[in-house]
Amino acid sequence: MRILLVIVVLFVSEIVFSQSNVLTKEDTLIGSNTSYRAWWDVKTYMLSVKPDFETKTIVGINIIGYKVVADSLPFVLQLDLQEPMQMDSVYLDGASFSNFKKEKNRWLLTLPKQEKKSVHYISTFFSGKPKVAKNPPWDGGWVWKKDSLGNPWMSVACQGAGASVWVPCKDIQSDEPESCTLNITVPDSLVGIGNGKLIKKYKTLAQNNFTTYEWEVTNPINSYDIIPYIGKYTLLHDSVQGENGKLITDYWVLNYHVAKAKSHLKPNVIKTLKCLEHWFGHYPFYEDSYKIVEAPYLGMEHQSNVAYGNSYLNGYAGMDRSKTGWGLKWDFIVVHETAHEWFGNSVTAKDVADNWIHEGFASYAEALFTECEFGKEAGNDYCAGVKKFIDNDIPLIGQYGVKKEGSGDIYNKGSQVIHMIRQLVDDDEKFRLLLRDVSKHFYHKIISTQEFEEYLILKTGKDLKPFFNQYLRTTQIPRLEYKLTKKNLQFRYVELHRWI
Repeated sequence: MRILLVIVVLFVSEIVFSQSNVLTKEDTLIGSNTSYRAWWDVKTYMLSVKPDFETKTIVGINIIGYKVVADSLPFVLQLDLQEPMQMDSVYLDGASFSNFKKEKNRWLLTLPKQEKKSVHYISTFFSGKPKVAKNPPWDGGWVWKKDSLGNPWMSVACQGAGASVWVPCKDIQSDEPESCTLNITVPDSLVGIGNGKLIKKYKTLAQNNFTTYEWEVTNPINSYDIIPYIGKYTLLHDSVQGENGKLITDYWVLNYHVAKAKSHLKPNVIKTLKCLEHWFGHYPFYEDSYKIVEAPYLGMEHQSNVAYGNSYLNGYAGMDRSKTGWGLKWDFIVVHETAHEWFGNSVTAKDVADNWIHEGFASYAEALFTECEFGKEAGNDYCAGVKKFIDNDIPLIGQYGVKKEGSGDIYNKGSQVIHMIRQLVDDDEKFRLLLRDVSKHFYHKIISTQEFEEYLILKTGKDLKPFFNQYLRTTQIPRLEYKLTKKNLQFRYVELHRWI
C-alpha cells in the first residue's frame, strides 16, 4: 500500500498588479529625481524657525548649500514647499534674486549658468500656516498641542507628507544634506530641541523674551528627520559605553515626567542600544549623540532625536502587537524607532517604494530585542505572532518615481523576509555578522532594493533572486511540495521543495 500526498507549489516570479490610481505629472515631480533636481546635490541646510503657538504660524529661513554635479541648460532648480506655506524672498549667493515662480507645491528658480563642481547658497525666507497634522505621525504636519498642565507643546511629524510641508527643501529621499543646523526661537518659558548636539543658546536685542537654541548635525540626514520640538522640557543627561566608545544618551522630557523617565526610559534605552549594537554593529551617529524627546504623538525615528510618546508604557501604547505576551515586556517605541537609526537613517531607501528596507529591519529588531532579553525561543514566538497580521494585499515594493510606498505589510511581512534570510543562512552567528556587514557596507548610504539584493547574494553565496521576487514583488504564498510514502512499514519523507 502506498500513500501519496502531493501539495502543488504555486510560484509566480513576477506579477504585474494593476493600479487603480491614475498617475499624473504632479506625482512624477514629487517622487522622481527630475531634471530640476538631478543637476544639483544638497550639501547643507542652515535652517531657522520661529513658531507662534497662538496663531499656529511659523516664519523661517533655510539657507541651502548645494553643489553643481551636472551640466543643465537652462539651470532650473526645484525647491519644494507645500501650500499654504509661502516663499517670501530668495537670495542667491548673498544677492537678492527674483527669477522664480510658484507651481503648485514647488518653486522653480531659473538660475544663471553655474560651473560644474561649483558650490552655491540659496537663502529662502518662508512663512505661513503649515498644514496641521490631524493624526500624527501618520497624517503629517505641524502638531500644536498643550501638555497636561496647559503649557504649549509643539513639533512636526512629516515622513509621509514630506519635509516640504513646512520648509523649502529638496524633498526626496535620494538626496540628503551632509550636515545641518537648526535654530529654534521660542519664548523664554519653553525649550527648543533639534537634531544632533546643542551648540549654544542665545538671546538678541531683537528677540525680547525669546531664546534661540542652535543645534548641529554633522552626518547626512533625511529631510523628514529634521524636526524641532518645543515644550517645557527638562534634560536628563546620561551616556553609555558603546562599541565606538562613549555615546551621549540624553532624555528631554516634560518636567513632571522626570521620575518616570529615570525608571522607565533609561533602562529601556540602555538595553536597546546594547542589543542593537550586538546585532547591527555600532550606533551610526556617535558624533551627533543619541537622544529621546518626549513628543505630542506616539513616536518617530527622527535621526539622533527620537520622538517618544508611548506614555512610559511597555508594548505599543500598552498593547502587544504580537498577541504572544512578549510584546508587553518592553517598550515598543524605544526599540522600533531606535532601530531606525541603523535602517532608515544610516541605511536609507533611495525611493519610498523601497521603504520595506526601513520598516522590515526595524520590525525584525523587535524580535531580536525579545531574543536578547528572553532567549531565542521567545524571539521566534514574537516573530510568529506578528506574522499572523500580514494582509498580503499588494507587494511590499511600491511604484518607483511617484512617491508611492508598497503594502502596509512592509512592517510585519518585511520582518518575516529578514527572518527567512536567517533560516536560509542557517547559522545564527553568520547571520549576525551578515547584518553587521550590511550596516557597515551601506553605512550612511542611500540604496535601492536591487543593491541590497545583490549584496546579500554576494555575501551568502546563494541565489536569492527567486526568494526576493516571491516575497517583495508578489503577494503569492509559496507552499512546500512533498510526498509521504509507505515502504516496508516505514514512512519516508522525500523533500521536493524547489524555487522555480
